[in-house]
Amino acid sequence: MRPRNIKNAREKLEEFREFVLGEPSGYKGRWREFFGNSNPIHLEIGTGKGKFILESARKHPETNFIGLELSTSTILRAARKIGPDRPRNLCLVNLDARNLGEVFENGELAKIYLNFSDPWPKKRHEKRRLTSEFFLNLYRFLLREGGEIEVKTDNRGFFEYSLVSFNRHHYRFLEVNLDLHANNDEEIITTEYEEKFISLGQTIYFLKVGK
Repeated sequence: MRPRNIKNAREKLEEFREFVLGEPSGYKGRWREFFGNSNPIHLEIGTGKGKFILESARKHPETNFIGLELSTSTILRAARKIGPDRPRNLCLVNLDARNLGEVFENGELAKIYLNFSDPWPKKRHEKRRLTSEFFLNLYRFLLREGGEIEVKTDNRGFFEYSLVSFNRHHYRFLEVNLDLHANNDEEIITTEYEEKFISLGQTIYFLKVGK
C-alpha cells in the first residue's frame, strides 16, 4: 500500500529549505559551493523515507550525499527524519530523475544508488525502468571516469533485465550477488523496504557496475 499524500506538502517543505533544494539546477557544475568542499558526490535515486542516505552520510563524512525523490510527500517524510541535526554532507532534491542532466554536469557524480526501484514489469512501461537505455546513457554522462552504480532489488525480473541492460551498454561488472544478506553482513546499510523484505525472508539481489 502506498503511503498517503501529505496535505500541503510543498508548503511544509519550506521548513527544510536549508537542505531540501527546490531549484537544484542552480548548483549544476557548482555543487562544491553548496557543500563547501570538492569531496566525491554520491546520488541515491528514489531516496524514499531517507534511512539509507542518512546513515550513509553519517558513516562517510568524507563523501557528499544527495537524495533524489519525485514524491513531494515522501521527500517531506525524509526531511523530517533527517531533521535539524542533519550531517552537513547531505541534501535532498525533489526532482524527476529524467531531468538529472539539468542538475549535474558531465562527470560530476562518483556513484549512483538505485535502491528498490519500481520494476515497471509491463513491457509497455520499459522506458520508465531506471536501468533502461535512456537512463543508462544519462548515468554515463553524469558519472566521472571510474564512477559506479549500485543496484539493490527484491525483484528477480528487474535484476535480470538490469544485468542484460548494463551489459548491452558496455558497463563493467564489478559485483553480482544473488543473495546480498546470506552472510548477515552488519556493515551493509539498508533501506526501510530492505529491512521489511529481510524480515519476510525475501532474497535481495545486488549489482555493482563501473563506467
